[in-house]
Amino acid sequence: MINSKNAYLKKLTDKIQMKSVKVGKDLEGSTPPSVFIGRWSYPKVYAGPMMVPEQGDTAIMDSPESWIGENKTQEDIINYRLNLVRGKQLIGIKDIENPFIEKLQDISLASKSIDSEAAFKKTPRGTTLSEDSTPHGPSAVIEKFDIDAVRWDKQLEKVFYDTDLKSTEAVMNLHNKDVPFSAMQKAFSVGAIGTKKRRRLVPTRWSITACDSSIANSLLKEVRNNPILDTTRVYEFSSLKNYYGIILLPMEWQYEWMEAFIQILGKEEMIFSDYETNTDKKEYSSVGGCFYTCKMAVLDSLAKQNIQAGVIVLREAYEGYVPLGVFNVRENVKYAMEQPYKEFEGLKESLNYLGTKLKIPISKYVKTSDLLKELLQSKQTTLDNFFKKDPKHQN
Repeated sequence: MINSKNAYLKKLTDKIQMKSVKVGKDLEGSTPPSVFIGRWSYPKVYAGPMMVPEQGDTAIMDSPESWIGENKTQEDIINYRLNLVRGKQLIGIKDIENPFIEKLQDISLASKSIDSEAAFKKTPRGTTLSEDSTPHGPSAVIEKFDIDAVRWDKQLEKVFYDTDLKSTEAVMNLHNKDVPFSAMQKAFSVGAIGTKKRRRLVPTRWSITACDSSIANSLLKEVRNNPILDTTRVYEFSSLKNYYGIILLPMEWQYEWMEAFIQILGKEEMIFSDYETNTDKKEYSSVGGCFYTCKMAVLDSLAKQNIQAGVIVLREAYEGYVPLGVFNVRENVKYAMEQPYKEFEGLKESLNYLGTKLKIPISKYVKTSDLLKELLQSKQTTLDNFFKKDPKHQN
């Protein structure tokens, strides 16, 4: 029986068969720019560039911030990613003055695509698919790697040379300068950010959550000082076989994330959730990186609006959904918070509205939840009375 999100996603990704680009042992092309740092042999890690077997501007293949705005389909994104060939070398996380790692730093700080060439020990094979990081195509140990001259992004260059600046402050500075999240995350991952003695390689998966968490924690300190929202709002957005419904409540910061996977493997309806009250969450979330990236995107919007609110997020993923990485959550939530919102009298009314949009009855979300259930009970609303009026929500 599947009882965790990790187990469910493993079963899902194991079932998905995708064909990646075919290349030989020698490759000439460009890097979007893109790098990937693995985690399995930590504190030694497999680090290396990701290249496309074509030259020119390939930035779109590793620019998740632009995909939804440019109406890219799930198939478009998968095609981009499976054309990325990963080269790798096993390197200690503190060995950032290694000439190979210096090239990876050049790539991560670059302002545009870079022509590059590589020689692999064996023909690259396979694909990588994960909920946490975007997919990529075949990989192999790289024996030789060269890149053309690189021009760095000016904002990334500033934090690279500021070796007295803590990584959390550097990431927030970049966020405030509107540097794309994917760019700062890559710089963080290759040890190009932070105080000099603490710089090291950070696996891609961990660096994504680290950057999301750093930004979210900084924003939360600001948001806790903002006036509390005086109405109940609902924001919505749909893309890439996902629907998001976000409720803002007139209260101090509290947050619950609930996500459902509906009939993707068969007839299943799986709901996973996690939450935090108005205290700092200490343990790692049971639902993984999605919890932190959604939190960051919502807090970013609250900070810009100069408000504080409690937050309930309901996500549904539908048939045909393929895990593409947590960017999917970050960008969808960002777009949701930029849409015109609907106002409601209270939590009950907002849930009734979302019940007309969601495929799983709201009652099932409530039974899975912790925070949402508590909020309803605190208003002395029994679940039976709450749902009995709407036939759609009968079990």
